[in-house]
Parts: sequence; structure tokens; C-alpha cells
Amino acid sequence: MGAEADDPLRTTSVALTEVGGVTVGLWSAGPGVDVDVETDEVFVVLEGRGTVTFEDGSVLALEPGAVVRLRAGDRTTWEITERLRKLYVA
Repeated sequence: MGAEADDPLRTTSVALTEVGGVTVGLWSAGPGVDVDVETDEVFVVLEGRGTVTFEDGSVLALEPGAVVRLRAGDRTTWEITERLRKLYVA
């Protein structure tokens, strides 16, 4: 069963290090749905599954090994169907 629009997306985030104003950390979430306005970020999905849908309708599949670049100001809808963990640089 997929996440529903009224399921709040529960998240946790741990910053591992910061160098020159750039943070490297671990983030986990889901299952659930959330609407977000992004910051500049690159991440790799470590485990879990879901999608990120952009305001223009384009969709990114999230699965282990996926590498994603988000740009500041991107408006997104996250639908996490299986608890997701990512390593991010932002």
C-alpha cells in the first residue's frame, strides 16, 4: 500500500560533519508524503523507495544507489513508500 497525501512524513536528520559551510549528513523518512521547497543538495539513496515529483510534473524514482541533485527553490512533493535513508551533501 502506498503513502497517502494525508500521511505526515516523519523525518530524522543527523549532520556528520561540516566543512567550509557544506554539511554532510544522514537523513531518513517515511513512509508518507511531504511538500517541500528545496535547498542546493546532492544525495545518494542508501535504502528505501519512493518518488520526488517536481512542480513541472517530472518525477525521480528513489531507490538504493540513486544519485539526485536538487536545486535551491525547487518545489517538490516527496512520496516515500518504503522507509528511505540518504547520505546528503548540502
